[in-house]
Amino acid sequence: MQKQKRNWMRWLGLSAAALLGLGIIYIIFNFLFLNFFVDLWWFDSLGHEGYFLMRTLYRYLIFGAVILVFFLIFFFNFWMASRYLGSASTAECGPEDIDKMKRHQRLFRMFQGGSLRVYTPFSLLMAVPIAIPFYEKWEEGLLFFFSTNSGIKDPAFGKDISFYLFSLPIYTFIQNRLLLVFFILFMALLLLYFVENRMLCKNNSQLPRGAQIHLTAVAVIIIIIQTWGFALDRVELLYTGSHAPMFYGPGFIEMWLDLPLIWLTMITFVGSALSMVFYFHKRKGLKVLIGFVVIFLMVVAIRNTTALTEIIQEYIVKPNEAIREKPYIENSIRATLNAFALDEVETRNYPISHNPMEVRDPQVRESLRNVPVWDRELLDDVYIQLQSFRAYYTFNNVDVDRYNVQDVYQQVYLSARELNLEALPETARSWVNIHLQYTHGYGAVMTPAAQGGEEPMTWFIRDIPVQSDYGFALPRPEIYYGEGNYSYVIAPNDTGEIDQKNQLINYTGTGGVPLSSFLRKLLFFVYFKDRNIFFTTKTNSESRILFRQNFREAIGQVTPFFTLDTDPYIVSTSKGLFWIQDAYTMSDMYPNAQKYGRGIRAFSGREFKDRKFNYIRNSVKIVVDAYNGTIDYYLANPKDPIARTYKRIYPGLLKNMADMPEELKKHLRYPKQLFSVQMSIFAKYHQTEPESFYREEDTWEFAKMGSDAIRPYHMTLNLLDPKKQEFLLLCPMSPLGRDNLGALATVGCDPHSYGKIVTYVFPKGRQIYGPSQIEALINQDTDIAQELTLWDQAGSEVKFGRMIILPVKNSLLYIQPVYLRASSRLKIPELKRIMVSQGDLVVMDHSLEGAMDKLEQRIEARNRRIKSRLPGAKPPVPAETGEERQPAGSHTEGHQE
Repeated sequence: MQKQKRNWMRWLGLSAAALLGLGIIYIIFNFLFLNFFVDLWWFDSLGHEGYFLMRTLYRYLIFGAVILVFFLIFFFNFWMASRYLGSASTAECGPEDIDKMKRHQRLFRMFQGGSLRVYTPFSLLMAVPIAIPFYEKWEEGLLFFFSTNSGIKDPAFGKDISFYLFSLPIYTFIQNRLLLVFFILFMALLLLYFVENRMLCKNNSQLPRGAQIHLTAVAVIIIIIQTWGFALDRVELLYTGSHAPMFYGPGFIEMWLDLPLIWLTMITFVGSALSMVFYFHKRKGLKVLIGFVVIFLMVVAIRNTTALTEIIQEYIVKPNEAIREKPYIENSIRATLNAFALDEVETRNYPISHNPMEVRDPQVRESLRNVPVWDRELLDDVYIQLQSFRAYYTFNNVDVDRYNVQDVYQQVYLSARELNLEALPETARSWVNIHLQYTHGYGAVMTPAAQGGEEPMTWFIRDIPVQSDYGFALPRPEIYYGEGNYSYVIAPNDTGEIDQKNQLINYTGTGGVPLSSFLRKLLFFVYFKDRNIFFTTKTNSESRILFRQNFREAIGQVTPFFTLDTDPYIVSTSKGLFWIQDAYTMSDMYPNAQKYGRGIRAFSGREFKDRKFNYIRNSVKIVVDAYNGTIDYYLANPKDPIARTYKRIYPGLLKNMADMPEELKKHLRYPKQLFSVQMSIFAKYHQTEPESFYREEDTWEFAKMGSDAIRPYHMTLNLLDPKKQEFLLLCPMSPLGRDNLGALATVGCDPHSYGKIVTYVFPKGRQIYGPSQIEALINQDTDIAQELTLWDQAGSEVKFGRMIILPVKNSLLYIQPVYLRASSRLKIPELKRIMVSQGDLVVMDHSLEGAMDKLEQRIEARNRRIKSRLPGAKPPVPAETGEERQPAGSHTEGHQE
């Protein structure tokens, strides 16, 4: 009985120990290895396994290298110190001192012998905490080691811009760390020698000669490191913002006062430090030491007070500020334009014709064919209401692009029909439905940008299954990777995935991680904390678990060092659907350059969430396969030193643009977000003459519609090249504080003109209506107001679309769509009318063509009235329509049905 009890207790103890061991293993694996293996498998599914391992290795390699360097610094110096311990003479020691030394003999010998058991852990213990910040800044270290030159030098110190982008941040960080390391080392050595001195005889207060030389050498290193810090202060003058908002970077004060003071600080500091060392050893040169210290303290005091600065500013700079600051303003302008890729902007005059527009001109009619009369935000509601078809489908975003539609270059809107499981009824949100059956979105819709009012919507691509009367085909319409919120899905599976017409299909792509083994099911059960992954019987040997299906989140996981544009877009090709995501390289270390979001009149900094930066390039185009989830990176700007450096760090990650399929190249577009940032800067910095810039006599701002700034919009025009219709971004600009139009900025999106920014400046001596002024003319038109009031009754809501400024034939047309939307639950916007204005003439019709016909009638009627008032002119013959009898300000003709 006693034996059975002992066996039972033994088995109980073994079981408890086994459970405890398994628990410890689970905790260690979960926190240290689970994420690593899941990430490794996921990166492997994307074809980036080597990149993942390289990136992981880099982090620990740099951290380990820094620890080793600091460890060697400490260990070498402690080992050197051990050579001098006990080397002092004991001839003058008394019996008490010798007895004291014998009592501490074991401890003394341990330190004196330079034992690895003492100095190794001690040095490591000191090195690791100091090196930890390098673990957090390992990527900055990589940029420093692999940096490439930009070929551009700053005007102040003649250094390549790459020094400021890559070297200066890491130099500043290393200088601070090294100063801390050698200061701690100096104090530790001082303490070690002091303890030894206390252990030796009291009569011998002098340190051994070797120990004095050792401490002196460490002190000199500290002096050199601190002097390096003062030298870095010189360079950091290029980032001063004391002259904002006038200009950014150093001015007269910094270059003629602060810079000489920094040099004086360096000289007097070195003189004071070396004089102190000399005095410590020789007991000579006290007066020289005091002189250097006094001058050093005076210089430091002057640098840290504003009295001298204010005197120079008030009596030397301010009376002749434009002249004194001229070279520094010029440096700031040049640096800012280069930092935001605005140094090659072309400026053209746009002469407004005195003659009325010939609205029947073929060039005018051609420009009307692609006018985007639908607003993307309202069109999204139309797509959702008319083309979702299923509760679990939605359209997250409407994109604008251009396609050849039956051999005609056509601007279009399109959107992907993505999965939206949140719209499923609560009773349908079972684990099987969400993770096994409702696995993907389906197809896309496409409509022309130009539509007529009160007529059926034209669809280039529509319906489930996908249909097109215009020659479009989608061989892979299934969308497993998109912009929506996704959890994870397992596909293919034995249950089957719901597809068009509720048919069941099986996924045959390469996305996701194979889930065929028992171990992987167990690990993913732990990773997602979902036991159904492990216990389900619906998986098979082909099953894959697809996760991180939101491609923006996936890109952020792969390359967190790129900043993503907020507006990715879908592209339809003969091989399927692909997402194109623009990515930026950014920095706030460009010398002399204005920072975006600081003193810049922009869209409240919304473009990059109030992030401060003064360098940006759209250097990377990312292509994501909507079916397989593969992510391919293409280097779009080889001149960008940051992107080139990343290409050196991670070989094979960034492909050349020549490797991108031609079908995708045709649909690349210039990012609207980047253009908004550039125009925010260019609104002030287009004034390249320092005198004009100083006076801000021609500063712009974004043209406004009411109180809202008009964001850049896409148009298809022959503006850059009169012989060719091109896909462009347009941004109307107004003089600061005025409502009239001052300029129209454009940038090309097609391959032959991609990135070419041209600003068309309007004559300053003529009244060029701005959007707000046209809006006021529309509101003053009683006939338009009356018609809109009739629509805006109970049960309906009138909405005005974005005003489009169309430059054509040396004239400007202002086009604004009018929508009618029901105020009930089912809100399907309907395009009712299109208003067109040329100057003070406003008309409204169902279509652009009809509005242009009415505009032509208005122009002819006005011309006849003008001619009738000329001296010797015959009285006009009344027309049947009575147009000539209308007063000059009447707009009745524009609304005859």
